[in-house]
Amino acid sequence: MKYSAFSILREGLRGHRGWAKAWHNPTPKDTYDVVIIGGGGHGLATAYYLAKNHGVSRVAVIEKGWLGGGNTGRNTTAIRSNYFYPQSTALYDLSVRLYEDLSRELNYNVMFSQRGIMTLAHSEPDMEMAARQVNAMQLGGVDAELLNRDQVRKYAPLLNFRDDARFPIHGATWQGRAGTGRHDAVAWGYARAADSLGVDIIQNCAVTGVLIEGGVCKGVETSQGLIRAGKVGAAVAGHSTNLADMAGYSLPIHSYALQAFVSEPVKPVMNTVALSPALGVYFSQSDKGGIVVGGGLDRVPSYGQRGNTPMHDVVLGGLVEMAPILAKVKLLRHWGGIVDVTPDSSPIIGPSPVPGLYLNCGWGTGGFKAIPAGGYLFAHLLARDSHHEISRPFDLDRFQTGHLIDESAASGIAH
Repeated sequence: MKYSAFSILREGLRGHRGWAKAWHNPTPKDTYDVVIIGGGGHGLATAYYLAKNHGVSRVAVIEKGWLGGGNTGRNTTAIRSNYFYPQSTALYDLSVRLYEDLSRELNYNVMFSQRGIMTLAHSEPDMEMAARQVNAMQLGGVDAELLNRDQVRKYAPLLNFRDDARFPIHGATWQGRAGTGRHDAVAWGYARAADSLGVDIIQNCAVTGVLIEGGVCKGVETSQGLIRAGKVGAAVAGHSTNLADMAGYSLPIHSYALQAFVSEPVKPVMNTVALSPALGVYFSQSDKGGIVVGGGLDRVPSYGQRGNTPMHDVVLGGLVEMAPILAKVKLLRHWGGIVDVTPDSSPIIGPSPVPGLYLNCGWGTGGFKAIPAGGYLFAHLLARDSHHEISRPFDLDRFQTGHLIDESAASGIAH
């Protein structure tokens, strides 16, 4: 069923009894052309682009829980491409371009709001680095602007502009095409579109082992039985190392909890995203009115999706320094996601050491913003068994050749 103003009106008059299911819940088949492990944004986007762009519809997406219940539903919704190296610029700006038309393409409102993002500079040396960042982005063909103090105040007057501020604001980098989206709507939109193209989406199905015959991956063992496949793609974020252990190889990845917070709804006070590397905090305001706040990684590697008091103090203390007016706003909830961090803070897209098994992982804090591009490029790899020109620099072999893409600074404040 196509969603439209007419269909909403019609179903409203019918008591909403005529809506079709957004996707089915099929029983797994014995064999598929491609099995994708992970029903988050990247896995579902990969399945959609495999069917749409490459005609590969005998695809199964296997999810141990429910769709969007992992990192896709545990982030702070920021979408941007303000990275430093040209390889990263090409990757993340592909994602922004795909996001710009995603609601129309999927016939599902992902609520992408291009409200812009500011990365604050708190000193003259910070301003020099900000100018360097803006120049790099512009050379990469991405929109970027260097703002002075007064321009920052115009975009976000609630920030701390006091003369005696501990971290005075000197200016900021600005990317106007950046913004926020609705995290679970992205997953649901891709799921619905993939299902309509014949993809099987199998929830509550945990992968318990990897089937390897003659040194080649031939499928997966699951809680619902053995499923064979011509190729297997892994998009399991913070659990990529667990899957690697099953298949007998290792990855240069550590997994950390990344916490986030949202406040009670308040009247509109913030119409953009603001990030302070010095304070280790970024925040925006959701369409529901909540202040959405994020910070850095927990210090100790962990698979626990829970918070801890020291990080609360760091992030919320930084928020109050950044915007003192928010000091008495009450928190509604907080959560943690498990992110997979590589040594150069850039993702891995490419074949694994086991033939027939392919990797989409290592996104660290950049996974949500890169969902469309990650799925688009991973689908190309799985369908053609060769890299797209944008994904080639992110192959696992860069850790052997030394061609690292060190985005630990441009990735934000998590590293």
